[in-house]
Amino acid sequence: MTSPQLSLRDVSKRFGASVAVSGVSFDVASGHVVVILGPSGCGKTTVLRLIAGLDVPDSGEVWCGGRQFASAGRSLIPSHERSIGFVFQDLALWPHLTVYKNLDFVLESARMPTHERPARIHEALALAHVDSLARRYPHQLSGGEQQRVALARALVGRPQLLLMDEPLSSLDAELRAALRGELLRLRSSFQVTTVYVTHDREDAGVLADQVIEMRAGEVVHSMLTARTRATS
Repeated sequence: MTSPQLSLRDVSKRFGASVAVSGVSFDVASGHVVVILGPSGCGKTTVLRLIAGLDVPDSGEVWCGGRQFASAGRSLIPSHERSIGFVFQDLALWPHLTVYKNLDFVLESARMPTHERPARIHEALALAHVDSLARRYPHQLSGGEQQRVALARALVGRPQLLLMDEPLSSLDAELRAALRGELLRLRSSFQVTTVYVTHDREDAGVLADQVIEMRAGEVVHSMLTARTRATS
């Protein structure tokens, strides 16, 4: 049996007296998209932050690609060494940098040689259909363009894992539908294992190989989608 790309094992996290995540366990197969579905405040974003190393679990373990990322009270692999791309809910594009420089900063931080970066950047921008926007700044972009740039930035380093926190929540229904299609297309291009957080069941229905529902910090239901079962 093939080992999962990502595994959370009985992970819990508290913030003071508040329990954010309680005993969460799930596996994600390589190349699959798992959608974590649930209302605001149910612990979805905390799960992403624990995977990314932005928070440390109080108990349990986080594994990815055969490496243990974290154990109870300890981060074993620093966040910048986890080969993770993260699309934040507010996108977090650096406003003082052009689109090109937003991506270049990621590769510079990964210590990629300067002469290798332009080809990688233009590839990511072209795949996200924003290559014509390379010289613009974030404030000069539409909401949909900003979403595509944030995705290109997350993918430019060719991460082993992509985390997406409500990436379409601020968009109108028509643009959400269009960008779901873009995400499906990019998924087939990159084949990157993805954890996608949302409260929108339509996002889950279109994008997921596996759906995990959370309530009050706990996993209440987990299922493979029909698409995954058909190819198993």
